[in-house]
Amino acid sequence: MPLSKHSEPLGQSLGGLKIVMVGTTHPGNIGAAARVMANMGLSRLRLVSPRVFPHEEATARAAGADHVLQNADVFGDLTTAVRDCVLVIGATARRRSISFTPFDSASAAHELLQNLVVGPVALVFGPEASGLSNEHLDLCHGHLRIDVDEQFQSLNVATAVAIMAYECRKACLAANDGLAIETETALKPNTMGEFDGLMQHLEKVMNQTGFTNGPRVKLARKLRRVLLQGVSTSEEVNILRGFLTSVEHLGQSGSPEE
Repeated sequence: MPLSKHSEPLGQSLGGLKIVMVGTTHPGNIGAAARVMANMGLSRLRLVSPRVFPHEEATARAAGADHVLQNADVFGDLTTAVRDCVLVIGATARRRSISFTPFDSASAAHELLQNLVVGPVALVFGPEASGLSNEHLDLCHGHLRIDVDEQFQSLNVATAVAIMAYECRKACLAANDGLAIETETALKPNTMGEFDGLMQHLEKVMNQTGFTNGPRVKLARKLRRVLLQGVSTSEEVNILRGFLTSVEHLGQSGSPEE
């Protein structure tokens, strides 16, 4: 497919990057994250079911980055928070049983910048005590593991945001200095909301055909992971949903027309 080169002012380049904090229990961490986001030229903060927000401690820790807090969007669930995003990367320190695309801090920043030219992207951080759940990570295209000392792997969530905000700024500055970001432009990338619609349709057809009967543990999650790696455009989503619709019609009619 044809590739396009993209270079623009830093603030505009990073405008589509969403920092998503899920289930944050300490309002001070929200404020600290907002502060470092402002330091690095980021402004789009999304909060999913924070324990308390707004809060005076968040304002105090933001240290003047009030615009980030005031413009923060609050959601009841992560599905809604990332519905418009074409790439979602979730931070996790734990190893999971189902394989996800792994990123370190630098490669995650590069991948986010690559996709920013075609749509919003999101970096997702979990609650302080437990991190992102498997259900949260099912909504991500890949996993981010920040390299820390194995003897002390506990990383404060606001610190994790700071590391990634810096990496994204550095990647963006490098792009603006001449290392142009390349991205596919021939087809419109699908959003996570479109992909969720595909998965709901797929699970419906699987139930109707009896494919999910029997001991198929984690089947839907595994299929989601396979499709997340291979389905990247709205056209591909529509093709698969058209096929699923034909299967539904076949089940209703009993047999295909000759």
